[in-house]
Amino acid sequence: MVTKAILTGCALVAGMTVFSGMATAETVRLHGSTTVQKRIMEPGKDALKKATGIDIVLVGNGTGNGVEDLVAGKCDAAMASEELADAVASMKDASGKAATGDLKPNVITDDIIKVIVNPANPVSKLTKEQLKGLHNGTIDNWSKVGGPDLSVIVVTSHLGSATRKVFQKSVMEGTPYVAGALEVETTRKEIDNVSQFPEGIGAVSMGFINLPGNKEKVKIVDTPVISRPLMLITKGDPSPAVKKIVDFFKGEGKKYIKD
Repeated sequence: MVTKAILTGCALVAGMTVFSGMATAETVRLHGSTTVQKRIMEPGKDALKKATGIDIVLVGNGTGNGVEDLVAGKCDAAMASEELADAVASMKDASGKAATGDLKPNVITDDIIKVIVNPANPVSKLTKEQLKGLHNGTIDNWSKVGGPDLSVIVVTSHLGSATRKVFQKSVMEGTPYVAGALEVETTRKEIDNVSQFPEGIGAVSMGFINLPGNKEKVKIVDTPVISRPLMLITKGDPSPAVKKIVDFFKGEGKKYIKD
């Protein structure tokens, strides 16, 4: 016969087990690149927690702002979608502040940036020189690259966006965006704006285009390959918890990364 004392003891042990499990749970704060957020962290966060016990809290505020938050101690690592030196420059662009010199990159995978236009635009292929001209204003009409007689509307992300910085550096060779380019806060808005304007052109991560409902909104143009690393930036060596996150997504968690 089970006694009341035994039942009470079992309940106490169970309660201690639950409490112990709660006490050992880890929460890691990641701020920064929305590309890393949407392509890697959000799709795999549940599997990560199941495999490692780590719960991640995500703030997608752009690479530059993420690095600023890391330096200020507001997060455990910054999500970044460009090389470390460029991420530091993105922080300065976004905040006007200089980063400390002890930042380290922890690369997870690579990402491809795709040029998008409105589905009604017949242009299907563009050279690097044409892309440069369309975005900096030296080519101001689609008819100059085999398209309709329409003025070009450039849609781009905010100054702290790594995608914008990578594109401007590798494709536009550092030249400024055309005056009047539409600057939006998120990649989703960039896709939405290009889908609304027949004259529109933008450049976004392939991972965003593949998100449900986005692929039908825009047309991908054939261009030279534009790639960049996706990483977590840390102050000094990564903490054990951050290292577990990086190792997970480079290993068994790779299958959760959105192409």
